[in-house]
Amino acid sequence: MEKKLRIMALGWPTMAVVLTCAVVAMLPGVSSTRFIVGANMGWTSNMNYTVWARGKHFYLGDWLFFVYDRNQMNVLEVNKTDYESCNADHPLHNWTTGAGRDVVPLNVTKTYYIISGKGFCYGGMKVAVTVEKLPPPPKAAPVKSGSPGLLSTFKGQIVVPALFAIAAVWDSFLLLA
Repeated sequence: MEKKLRIMALGWPTMAVVLTCAVVAMLPGVSSTRFIVGANMGWTSNMNYTVWARGKHFYLGDWLFFVYDRNQMNVLEVNKTDYESCNADHPLHNWTTGAGRDVVPLNVTKTYYIISGKGFCYGGMKVAVTVEKLPPPPKAAPVKSGSPGLLSTFKGQIVVPALFAIAAVWDSFLLLA
């Protein structure tokens, strides 16, 4: 009985938030990319991060994920001048959490200049990424007669996955009962 009361205490507002998040996450064109800086090498010295970033597109909402030795290195956002001179004395933002697994959300259209202090910048631990607005969605092909209309496309891309999300959330609530 007590478990059922806790589930009821969550109520529809909580469930509505969960379902809204699930539906938004499934919307076409609404996505973000988590870039592991340095790929399988991670955030380390003696690597050319300019080469790593070349050819990649960084958009609003993407994330930079830094994996490194937490006892030695750090993740500092600096201005362009400090980036070029490897000056870590006045960072704009210290993204270091102490875990060696730090995330930098790319939530402003600008160039992010990231370095590691403690002398590691001189060994190549610096990266600059330019964040762009999301590109416009591709133009839709003209609808041919006899082809599925907007409603059936909408149902397939949004409604059906949303129903699965609702069912999964509902099942998790029932399991707690």
